[in-house]
Parts: sequence; C-alpha cells; structure tokens
Amino acid sequence: MEESASSEASFCLQKITITDYSKDDYQYEEVPADDEFSLQEDDEDLSKALQTIQEQTEDAHILALQSVLTSEKSVSEIPEAMDDFFCNFLVRLGMSRTLDCFQTEWYELIERGAFTAKDVGLVPTVYTQNQQLQAENMRLRKDLDNYKLAANKAKEAFLKMQKERDFHRMHHKRVVQEKNRLICDIKRLKAHYASYEPVLKQLTEKYQTTLRQKMLTSLERDRAVGQVTGLQATLHNLESGCAVQSPVTKACHECERKKGLEGPTQKALQEARQQKMIDAERSSYGPVKDSAKIGKRYPKDSEFPVDTHANSFLAHAKECTQPLKSGEYKLGNTLKVHDLAVSCGTQLVTSSGDATVRIWDLSKGGCILTLEGHAQAVWDCSWHSCGDFVASASMDSTSKIWDVNSERCRYTLRGHKDSVNSIEFLPFSNMVLTSSADKTLSLWDARTGFRVHTFYGHLHSCNHATFNMKGDTIASCDSRGVLKLWDIRQSVPIMSVDAGPRPANQSAFDYSGRTVAVASGDGSVKVLYLELGQLSSLRGHSEEEVHSVAFDHKAGRLLSGGADGTLCLWT
Repeated sequence: MEESASSEASFCLQKITITDYSKDDYQYEEVPADDEFSLQEDDEDLSKALQTIQEQTEDAHILALQSVLTSEKSVSEIPEAMDDFFCNFLVRLGMSRTLDCFQTEWYELIERGAFTAKDVGLVPTVYTQNQQLQAENMRLRKDLDNYKLAANKAKEAFLKMQKERDFHRMHHKRVVQEKNRLICDIKRLKAHYASYEPVLKQLTEKYQTTLRQKMLTSLERDRAVGQVTGLQATLHNLESGCAVQSPVTKACHECERKKGLEGPTQKALQEARQQKMIDAERSSYGPVKDSAKIGKRYPKDSEFPVDTHANSFLAHAKECTQPLKSGEYKLGNTLKVHDLAVSCGTQLVTSSGDATVRIWDLSKGGCILTLEGHAQAVWDCSWHSCGDFVASASMDSTSKIWDVNSERCRYTLRGHKDSVNSIEFLPFSNMVLTSSADKTLSLWDARTGFRVHTFYGHLHSCNHATFNMKGDTIASCDSRGVLKLWDIRQSVPIMSVDAGPRPANQSAFDYSGRTVAVASGDGSVKVLYLELGQLSSLRGHSEEEVHSVAFDHKAGRLLSGGADGTLCLWT
C-alpha cells in the first residue's frame, strides 16, 4: 500500500471531483449555542472584527493556492487514502481492538481481490478541512474566553469609575451648597457692617477732633505753665533782692549752653527754678516717677523742655511782608564746593548709609559722638531747638529720638510700613514730623514716642515734609513730583500741585510762609507762590537731580544743592 502511494505521488493530480456527499457516514458535530455568551453591542463589534480577519485569512490562502506554478504536490497536499484515514481515526479515538479487526478484514478483502486500491479511492479534502476548522474553532473558543475575561475586568473598572464619579458629583454639589451659603452669610455680614459705617465714621471724626484739641491744649498748657514758672522765679528774685536774669534760650542746634562762673546765689536760683518747674509739671500731668530713682539708672538723661518759648524767628518773618513776584529769583552765583552730590547742609549732626548718626564739633574738627542703633541706612536727622536731642529717620521703617547728653536712644518711633525718608522737629516744640515711602506723613510726640496723627493723600512715596515758620502748615512732596500743603489743625490737604513727572526730593518754606521751593529731579528748582498761585522753574544746575533747597531768614536768597556737586545761589 505504501508502495502504491509512493508510486501515485509521482503522477500529477490536476483535479478531484466528489460527486455525492450523502454517502458519507460522517456526522458534523453541532456547536451548542450558549445564552451566557450572547454578544451585546461590544461583542458584536468583536465578532465582526474576528470574521473580517478570518475572511482575510481565507482569501490569502486561496490566493496562495492559485499562485502555485508547478503541478507537483508536496506530501502534505496529497489526499489521504481511505484506509489511512480510518486507521488514524481509530488510533486517535484509542479503539485498538477495532483497529485490529479493521486491518484484518481490509487486507483480506484486498487479497481476495474484492476491490482494488483504485476502487477504494481517497478521502475528500473537505474532511481534512473540517478537522482544521474544528481546531480553529477550539482556538477561537479559547480566545473568546480570554476576551470575556477582559470584558468582565473592564466592566468592573467601569462600574468603579461610575461610583467614583457619583461620589465626586455628590461632593461637588455639597461644596456648591456650602459656597452659596457662605456667599449669603458674607452678604448679610456686609449689610450688617454697612449699618455700622455711619457710627464708625462719626466716632473716627470725634477721635480725630479730640486728638487735635488735646494736642493744642497740651501746647497751650505747656506755654502757660512755663510763663507761670518764669513769673514765679522773677517774683522770688525780686523778693530776695537778687538781680533778675533772663533764662538762656536754646534757639537751634547752633546754640551752646552758657556755663559761666556763677556764685552760690545764682546756683541756688537755678535749683529753685528747676524745683518749681518739676512741681509745676507734677501739678499739670499728675504724679511722676521719682527723679532720684530715675537718676540712678541714667543720670545724664536730659529733660524735654516745656513748650514755653515763642518762636523767635517769627519776628524776622514779619519783616517779609511783601510776597515776591513770579520770576524774581535769578541765578546770582554757582559754587563748586564738592566733587560728589550735595545732599544736606547741616554741620553739627550727620546721617549716613552706614546706619549711624554722628555729631561733629567744628571747633575740634572731628566727630565727638557716634549714635548706633538703626538696622539700615539713615536718611535724615534733625536737631531739637534746645540742642539736647536729635531725631533720625532710617530705611528700616523706624525713627529714633536720641539724647545727646546720655548718648543713648530715648524712644524708637514705630508705625510706618516702609522706609522713613525725612524727619523734622517743629521749632521750639516737642512735635516731630516724618514722611515715609508708605505714602503717609505722621506727627509724633517726642516726649512719649507715640504717634499723634497720620496724614493720608499721597499716591506715591513721600520724599520730604517740612513745617512753615508758624507751625500750622506742612509741605510734603513725593516721588512723582506732587507737592501737597496740609492744614495741621484740620489734618486735610489744602492744596496739591503737580510739579512732576520727575521726583520732588525736598521742599522748603520761606520765613513768611508765602513761598515754597521744591528740589526737582529734572535738574531745576520749582518755586510756588501761594498767594499768586503760580509755579516757576529755575534752571542753573545741569540735567542731574537737585537734592536740597533752603531760604535765608529774609527770603532774599535761595540756596540749592545738586547731584552735579554744585551750590546755586538764587537772588
């Protein structure tokens, strides 16, 4: 049989025709339909994809068969003989006894000549294809199980995501409800706060009025107490038969204490005056600390003078009765006195970028005292009219009151939120004026270190602020070139002049209070005539900034210092 098969393999088989399939006893196995595996929308898409792949595979197989150029067949393409098919079938099913009986009967029939190999024929290829399809069906079932498992996992993940979505949606709704409730509460609070606005405004106005009245009352009381003390001392001198001596007035930082030789009578008179002043202060301000106890700790501390003296410069200011006309100032002289910028004209106290304040004695030609305590650069400093105290303004947002005799800081003025750019004592008073980069001005009581009032109105950093000679008006300028005049009694701006856009570095009143000069950053000096309402510009410096301006006591001359290292004298 094997020889006949091998002999047949040498021939070329062109076509095989199977006429009748009904004679075959082979029964196709029906694939049972499982309702659990019914495909839904996603499964239908999967089945369509698998069917498409299978059709493409069959088309490729057919094209491969059609592309065969030779008629020779390989061993796997030769149709299987009928006896081999039955033998393989019985072997696969494990029917060994049936296989033995079949082979015995099969070969007996061939030996008797009942039929030949030609009569037997070959197994049609459809059976072989049927077996291949069965194997493919098993593979597809396995793939289907895998896809089902993946679909179940995806379904679980989808359900989990749905639950998380519902949770977050519920949480979002709760947050929205809470937000709406908070908005309603805020609206109610705003309405409730608005009902208190008029009351708060009235209380603020009353508080400001009370502070102003208190400040004016304190100044008048101090003057009255000083006058009473002076009269009592004069009366005491008349009664004792001693010569009357007028008290020495310390007008400014250039005045020195007169410490001449005195007899026992003069010393006793001074002690009596001091004791009377202490008693008067106790009667005015109530009980004070024991001076002996204070003296034990800081024996060299100076006492703040009572505001008893009238401003002696007002007499000179009355001489300037006629206001100067616009454009009357002309450049008289230019002095080249420095190589670098001219910032200030003081000769006794200086402030520095090394965070120190130094006091110089011109007669000795050197520094006699260095005051340290600021954390950053010190921009400005000012003498008290008595000569015992110095005020300083620093970049560290604080100002300090220094006692020259005890060589220590008496008070630190805190309240500004940015650099303090200027500081000035009101002449013959204990009031201090500061200007700051936080766009505000402040009045302070140097005896207590407390802030009395704050002026709001500037929109840019305040570079400088100064009093007029009477002490009832303040001039301030800012980094945008805006000059403002303030009524100290009403605490409101009475005039605003735009001299910008370059910065205004310093301002100064003349002695009459009718003219204000401003050192401008555009290299000019701006002069404002208040009664005429005119603003003129004086040019004599180079294009660099003008840093400082000052009037003489009769307002006949105006002095300016600039960044070009020159001093200009305007007459």
